[in-house]
Amino acid sequence: MDIYHIWCDLKEGQNDLEFTENVQKYLTQLESNGRIEGWRLTRRKLGLSPSHLGEFHILIETKDLAQLDTAFVAVSERTDPVEELHYGVNSMVKNFQAALYRDFPDSHRKSGDERF
Repeated sequence: MDIYHIWCDLKEGQNDLEFTENVQKYLTQLESNGRIEGWRLTRRKLGLSPSHLGEFHILIETKDLAQLDTAFVAVSERTDPVEELHYGVNSMVKNFQAALYRDFPDSHRKSGDERF
């Protein structure tokens, strides 16, 4: 499983519950179309995180990079209904940062023959 991480803050004057609803609509659409496997939205608690990471953290799970690429293609087409849902989230945020991680060890990983 690959996990695409997004950290962000809300722009001044944006409503946190509206943001939550918009994230839910957007990512549920991608999930229902098989473009992602699942997602989760979390919020910083008690100010405990590195200062450069945003207050909100979104985790998007995909089977592999091919599925993630399919999701990126769908979003980058910039057509409705995905465009409207993406805009509903993207227009509310600032300080966007992203990272890509994977489950480890990889399910196909063999041990004992490494030469490094």
